[in-house]
Amino acid sequence: MTTLHALFDEYGQSPWIDNIRRDWLSDGTLARLVSQGVRGVTSNPAIFAKAFATSSAYDEHLVDLRGADPEEVFEALAVGDVRDACDVLGAVHEGSRDEFRSGRRRYCDGYVSLEVSPRLARDGDATVEAARRLATSVGRANVMIKIPATKEGLPAVTQVLGSGINVNVTLIFSIERYDEVITAWLDGLQLAQRNGHDLGSIASVASFFVSRVDAAVDALLPEGDPRRGTTANAQVAAAYRLYRERMGSPRTESLLWAGAQVQRPLWASTSTKNPSYYDLLYVDYIVGDETVNTMPDVTLAGVLDHGNFRSSLLASASAIDAAAARLNELPAEVPLRAVTDKLEFDGVSSFVDSYEELLATVSAKLES
Repeated sequence: MTTLHALFDEYGQSPWIDNIRRDWLSDGTLARLVSQGVRGVTSNPAIFAKAFATSSAYDEHLVDLRGADPEEVFEALAVGDVRDACDVLGAVHEGSRDEFRSGRRRYCDGYVSLEVSPRLARDGDATVEAARRLATSVGRANVMIKIPATKEGLPAVTQVLGSGINVNVTLIFSIERYDEVITAWLDGLQLAQRNGHDLGSIASVASFFVSRVDAAVDALLPEGDPRRGTTANAQVAAAYRLYRERMGSPRTESLLWAGAQVQRPLWASTSTKNPSYYDLLYVDYIVGDETVNTMPDVTLAGVLDHGNFRSSLLASASAIDAAAARLNELPAEVPLRAVTDKLEFDGVSSFVDSYEELLATVSAKLES
């Protein structure tokens, strides 16, 4: 029994890892992490870019592909990685499906996320087409397609869910946008219902980004201000309160009665950006039932070593309200909505940059 097992068994939060590498699949690293309690995998262009640039594990697959289109080559390799990772998580997924069918939990677990091209973040129709293609290419029940929560992406979320495909809605930075994501999810499940899909087989998470919020807000507060390092987790508390409210609404309950899973909030970007902060600031204090925390390697190792979840801000309704109230303490010169809007814009741009860097790396490897 590790702290990751305790996080899930005792507190109801699923620990996922925010990384995927071909060598992890071939040398058993991912399987070992799963045995230690990891219950899912997320990936993004920056993660793949780092894996391609720092590992030779992909080189043998490129030998006979010189002159091929780098984007097509990357997609094929990424699909292969995700498919293999889905197989590693297969037993977790099947076990969670049994728990879901029995009514013990309101969701399934064991998913691996694959993101549509960031180039499509402002093109909803192309996003839908890409999501359907990727889901078909992976061909596993526990693949989850990541779609950015941009204004253009939200209708795509609805359409993809309506096709019976699992969706990870990513790059959520504000409570207002999260509220819109939940509505897009509900619209998608109702569309899936009309299209004759089994609601119980459609999973979704809403990826709410955490540490980047503190990094942006802290820069606007004076040095030594006690409000530094508090905004991100306050937003998490507000988001979790909204989750509980929306999951208890008549519209949601009617879909749950029809067999649907809940759309869990997923806490992303949970490594500390400020080295002076406690390394598990965005883990230990945001543990809540029916949530996910996807962690990079170093943060996951920290949880295995010294995770302590007894002081979570999400432990009770009163604790949630008290934590969320910290948002009201921000001064007028720190406009939170403007900050989060910029974080969304910058997040999309950053993923596009990482994607272009990734394609350049693939191109260079193809040529060499």
